[in-house]
Amino acid sequence: MSFPCSVIEPLSFREALGHYASGITVITSNVDGEPIGFTCQSFYSVSMSPPLVSFSVKSDSYSYPKIRRAGRFAVNILSGDQVSISNRFARQGADKWHSVEWQSSPLGSPVIDGSLHWLDCEIHAEHAAGDHLIVIGEVKALSPQESAPVEPLLYFKGQYHSLPAYGAE
Repeated sequence: MSFPCSVIEPLSFREALGHYASGITVITSNVDGEPIGFTCQSFYSVSMSPPLVSFSVKSDSYSYPKIRRAGRFAVNILSGDQVSISNRFARQGADKWHSVEWQSSPLGSPVIDGSLHWLDCEIHAEHAAGDHLIVIGEVKALSPQESAPVEPLLYFKGQYHSLPAYGAE
């Protein structure tokens, strides 16, 4: 059986990719004392040695040029109860940081309180890819292991979901 090739319409492409469940992160940095960040679901590991991770961001992103200037970023892996954080950092122009509790990572990037885990990175490489940039970061520090079970925040078919926390009863 063969399938006919056709022109891929952007909305059809987006709908198809929505069938792939992904975790939700907020990529953060600090430039000239100003915390910045945006919600990102296109995050993944690249290499164990050296420890490299990657995320994709729209080429016309408002936040990413500032992160590039900083040369570093933190990946905040959101927990199941951080839907409001995900929604807040997905918007442009609003005061995303109002009433958000955070601490500075070892490299000085914001680590959002309540995140499931965080990774502190320096920008290693950047590649243009269509209407996005692929950013590769070298992990320089990460959060200590958490002993309490926590649910991850997932995105699937345009909606938030969560899984039972590992080790939860």
